[in-house]
Amino acid sequence: MKAMKEEHLAVLRRHMVEVIAIYADLESEELGKAELDERVMAAMLRVPRHLFVPAPAAPFAYQDMPLPIGFDKTVSQPFMVALMTDLLAPQPDEAVLEIGTGLGYQTAILAELAGHVWSVEIIEEFANHAEALLHGLGISNIGIRIGDGSRGWPEHAPFDKILVTAAAEEAPPALLEQLKPKGRMVLPVGSEEQFLTVIDKDSAGQLEARQLIPVRFSRLEAA
Repeated sequence: MKAMKEEHLAVLRRHMVEVIAIYADLESEELGKAELDERVMAAMLRVPRHLFVPAPAAPFAYQDMPLPIGFDKTVSQPFMVALMTDLLAPQPDEAVLEIGTGLGYQTAILAELAGHVWSVEIIEEFANHAEALLHGLGISNIGIRIGDGSRGWPEHAPFDKILVTAAAEEAPPALLEQLKPKGRMVLPVGSEEQFLTVIDKDSAGQLEARQLIPVRFSRLEAA
């Protein structure tokens, strides 16, 4: 089989976004709405997911499935990336903290929508690869560091929004502390059974959490 051209990949990317829209509609009762934000869908259409997976996985990049990226880790399925981004609702004037850079796909989506993205990755090889790839694509409103994501990035706190791409038994206290009043965190919570969870902090610093759908993520690693 000959190599896919950019026009082929663009068609597959459009198909991926159409599938995301179908899944959002099917989950509408659990999510409380039938459509994801147009800005999120446009970002999913723009960012070339095939560049953020190892070359052998690139032909499958636009299927709605997680893909292995090494070190027993995966990049989340496109629907989950879109859903978590939609729930986070990053805005152009906001600073977002991402925990778990991986190879940078979710980071790139966030960078399309937020003012600045600070991302923490515990695996050095991932962090270095993602940084080089994102900068090579001209994405400049990001910062990546190697470290324990459960501790956040205090030097750049507080954050308007925080997205965690690995599961914890409870939201890490340091991350809750680094979340601004009126801020929001989205993360998978649980051990045996995980649920996608949205935590809102009100103007007085009080927290309100709501669970949405069951999910399966790798565990949040601490150094």
